[in-house]
Amino acid sequence: MFDCIIFATDGSDHAQRALTYARDLAKLHDSKLFVVHVYSRVSDLLGYTEYDTLLGHRIAAGKKVIKEAVKEFTLAGLRCETELLEGPKAEAIIKVAETRNADLIVLGARGMSSLEGLLLGSVSQKVIHHASCPVFVVH
Repeated sequence: MFDCIIFATDGSDHAQRALTYARDLAKLHDSKLFVVHVYSRVSDLLGYTEYDTLLGHRIAAGKKVIKEAVKEFTLAGLRCETELLEGPKAEAIIKVAETRNADLIVLGARGMSSLEGLLLGSVSQKVIHHASCPVFVVH
């Protein structure tokens, strides 16, 4: 039923709970699994002296989040591919799902950036409303 599952993570508690569901569904359906982490834009700071440092920190933090998720999936006997992206989070997750022809997106209900979610709407809400495949949101 689910040939391709996108697991979007920011390393938050909700994302960790969502990982369990993504793992179990991928095992049950023998799905191809993509671990996606999207970090906030820093490109609008291009030209500032701290740009390279800030970008380096965001990339390193993203790689750490992905590595931890991949470790959990590997321990469960699953293979997965990864995507580390910069940009608006919901839009990037939806784009990966479209590009990979995903059958399901799994993500946590709330992420690390709760203030941004209050002001602009949560990532999970945007993904639910705009994704072309089913979205499984875990609280």
